[in-house]
Amino acid sequence: MSDTATGSRVDWRAPSRAPHPARDAGFRSYDAVCRKDKEAWLDVFAEDGWVEDPVGPSVFDPEGRGHHGREGRAAFWDKTIATVDTFVFEIHDSFAAGSECANVGIIHTTLSNGFTVHTEGVFMYRVNDEGKIVALRAIWEFERAMATTEAAPA
Repeated sequence: MSDTATGSRVDWRAPSRAPHPARDAGFRSYDAVCRKDKEAWLDVFAEDGWVEDPVGPSVFDPEGRGHHGREGRAAFWDKTIATVDTFVFEIHDSFAAGSECANVGIIHTTLSNGFTVHTEGVFMYRVNDEGKIVALRAIWEFERAMATTEAAPA
């Protein structure tokens, strides 16, 4: 999937894309982000679902408690996703079991100032019986991601 208006896309390199409720929910999340559709992204989640991106204390979540409920997730979108011009979700592998899926890859984000950051990590999705995300947890290291920052070509 890709969005020609934003240039955002999913670059699926994993050996399998077999349907699974949590994997499918992750794709719905990627799709909404690529299309810059905040409401669609919020609707991928269960009402009480939360986001930990990254897990633990960070500049986005100093107390490391995550962003809970629709209001918390909306604030997370405004603070992070809304500030990015282009996303490329480069997924190298995907493991699904039970009600969860873990995608391993790199999220390439390009900001309005032309800088690009390459965030390597494991991106985990847990869903409820309706296929809505209960928890989106991303394991990545802030300093490591910031060390990949590239300026726009001159």
